Amino acid sequence: METPCPDQNSGIQNPTQIFILSGQSNMAGRGGVTKHHHWDGVVPSGCQPHTSILRLSAKLHWETAREPLHADIDTKKACGVGPGMSFANVVRERVAEGESVGLVPCAVGGTAIKEWARGEKLYENMVMRSKESLKSGGEIKALLWYQGESDATHQHDAEAYQRNMETLISNVREDLELPSLPIIQVAIASGDRYMEKVREAQLRVNVENVVCVDAKGLHLKEDHLHLTTEAQVKLGHMLAEAYFKHFAGSDQSSRLCMS
Repeated sequence: METPCPDQNSGIQNPTQIFILSGQSNMAGRGGVTKHHHWDGVVPSGCQPHTSILRLSAKLHWETAREPLHADIDTKKACGVGPGMSFANVVRERVAEGESVGLVPCAVGGTAIKEWARGEKLYENMVMRSKESLKSGGEIKALLWYQGESDATHQHDAEAYQRNMETLISNVREDLELPSLPIIQVAIASGDRYMEKVREAQLRVNVENVVCVDAKGLHLKEDHLHLTTEAQVKLGHMLAEAYFKHFAGSDQSSRLCMS
């Protein structure tokens, strides 16, 4: 197993503040991906790379973070702009001088929450990558989670969502030995027949240090499933605001849905 290392080519330092990005396609990023399954290559100003924003590659090396963040993680589909880079750019502007941001992409499109159960490949890979990210000396500050569209097709999946999400939170905190790890989940803005049931489940999650950011109302692409590039940038800002309001520099425990 390879060990994370700094970007050899740029001389950048290892990150001090680490954030896990997980879930399915809207976290992996489909902003700017055309109907022909190609990314248009457009990087908004809020998603530009910066030497103090790093990502953990699929090969477990720290490197300068660039869109699309999940290109070597969510490999079966074309990846585009997600919320991660706009989130990281807001964070880097507000942290202390000398601090750097590390992103750990783990999201995979089209995945249901049962595929993120302990023992499943996606879950175990997320935990492994998160643990590897700590070997560089940084600290995991939060897990950003955007998933649920795949659980909106069948009623029993939607009805089981809250229980499954609360179990996921408990498991990842236990496995990372971070019992108070902040979780910022996104309430879905799209999905199938039982979308509202999944949303209700997400808003009912009642666990300390878990907040909910509501994506409803953000613009969707023509597929009525994925957020546009502009919406992803806005979501990243919303996630950052939630992080600073509820967690950064605070031991506050809370649950809130932001609209």
